Amino acid sequence: MKSIRTRRMLGTALLAAGLAFAAVAGAKDANLLNVSYDPTRELYRDFNAAFAKDWQQKKGQKVEIETSHGGSGKQARSVIDGLEADVVTLALAYDVDSIAQRAKLFPADWQKRLPENSSPYTSTIVFLVRKGNPKQVKDWPDLLRPGVAVITPNPKTSGGARWNYLAAWAYGLKIFKGDEAKTRNMVRALFRNVPVLDTGARGSTTTFVQHGIGDVLLAWENEAFLSIEELGPDKFEIVVPKLSILAEPPVALVDRNVDKHGTRELAQAYLK
Repeated sequence: MKSIRTRRMLGTALLAAGLAFAAVAGAKDANLLNVSYDPTRELYRDFNAAFAKDWQQKKGQKVEIETSHGGSGKQARSVIDGLEADVVTLALAYDVDSIAQRAKLFPADWQKRLPENSSPYTSTIVFLVRKGNPKQVKDWPDLLRPGVAVITPNPKTSGGARWNYLAAWAYGLKIFKGDEAKTRNMVRALFRNVPVLDTGARGSTTTFVQHGIGDVLLAWENEAFLSIEELGPDKFEIVVPKLSILAEPPVALVDRNVDKHGTRELAQAYLK
């Protein structure tokens, strides 16, 4: 009897172990699409690799994370038009709001669902100039001078460009003591010095850094540092204006798509 019970217990244990192994081995690979804005390519390249490794160690599931990059406004429209993002990580809350309002893919109160109002990181706007600062660009008024070519993306398609616009607007309101008409004229004068409007921040960086167009680039801080890191401090330098803006790019879970793809748990962990 003892021998029979022992064999039964052993058989049960082996069956349980086999089922557990099959559950892990049979876990399907998962895919996640992050629709993001232009200058986050390097950030999410590194983050995605670290997250995928951690997820596989904890869950036994291999995950492939794809990212789509472009001007924030353009990216928002792509999601509205049907690009099935599991998460969006855009430059402006306005762009995320437009997805919630127009496509109804997630609730209007999306910003309350994650810590820090769903803005896990911050940045600011700086000036990138050529080495030696030949046009002596030191602050916002210098961007209005004749002969100073300013490079910035198109505010109609780029979230970074809208932060550039808002930073210039904030400076104008300060020096003109809240006079919006004078501030508007100042910003218009600045944009008259812009020779080309790219659709996204990375495109403007390419225009300035690789094509040699312009005297000063209005840039995300990380884009400016990346340009110096890749091309060397002998090519460019950063100028920090006396007044800039604290940019708080938001992230959001796209409920309808994660439920369709079965990726809710994965997407929630990715954003947390």
